[in-house]
Amino acid sequence: MDLFKLLAEVDRGIPYRAFERLRRNTSWEVEMLAFLLAIPQRTLARRKQEGRFHPDESDRLLRASRIFGRALQLFEGNSKEASAWLERPLPALGNLRPIDLARTEVGALEVERVILALEHGVFL
Repeated sequence: MDLFKLLAEVDRGIPYRAFERLRRNTSWEVEMLAFLLAIPQRTLARRKQEGRFHPDESDRLLRASRIFGRALQLFEGNSKEASAWLERPLPALGNLRPIDLARTEVGALEVERVILALEHGVFL
């Protein structure tokens, strides 16, 4: 999908099925993804009924998908390893879990920086 289509999709609201696909791919419970996206459970239930997320929620869903995708590349397509790595405290991140940092854009960028370093053989 090109950038402009993606921006339009975020503005329109990403369909709820994208959340379900991310949940299947990560094997995370709904509660874990709701935490990552900073969306209360009741709001998530409403979005499921509505079929779409609001633009700000869509942006966070896209960020979570991007981080998972980068971890998936790091672990050569092994979704269980990628998910487990995102849940594990890392010394390179101040012993915080990547999933906790990925709740904000600044934190997500730091997680991506660590992934990039690991992909290039730099052990942090």
